[in-house]
Amino acid sequence: MSEPRVLVVGVGNVLHGDDGFGVEVAQRLAARPLPPGVQVAETGIGGIHLVHELMAGYDALVVVDTVDRGRPPGTVMVIEADVIDVGEMRVEERHDLLADMHLATPERALMVARAVGVLPERTIIIGCQPVEIETLGVGLTTTVTSAVDTALAEIDRCIEELACTDTSPS
Repeated sequence: MSEPRVLVVGVGNVLHGDDGFGVEVAQRLAARPLPPGVQVAETGIGGIHLVHELMAGYDALVVVDTVDRGRPPGTVMVIEADVIDVGEMRVEERHDLLADMHLATPERALMVARAVGVLPERTIIIGCQPVEIETLGVGLTTTVTSAVDTALAEIDRCIEELACTDTSPS
């Protein structure tokens, strides 16, 4: 069994405080040695860039972002992505949902990736409950900065789990 190809993508807006969490995690991950088959990208708020990255062909995707699930700030969550199949929607619904071709949210980018056939079957989101993402400002809060190491450990765990699972097509 060959090593699975895994893409880890950090997303978020670094100009909105904790929303830059995914970008920070991706930068830290890229600065250290990676297992064979693992690539790291930072797409910021350019969801279409995420779709372009996936066009290289991957067995699994790990998206790192802030996620508001009403948890205490700084909580890191591992979420199996549930991506909407836009092919099952009416044309008007698809147009309304995907009219912004910048695809600024990861959810929309993942829907487009699925629609064009480049979304890996295994897609995981490593999310962090933010403290503040609405106020303009650069830099993570202390609480979310403390969660970066936890997120990196979860990414390492996910990559190890994926390496032990044959995710490649039969």
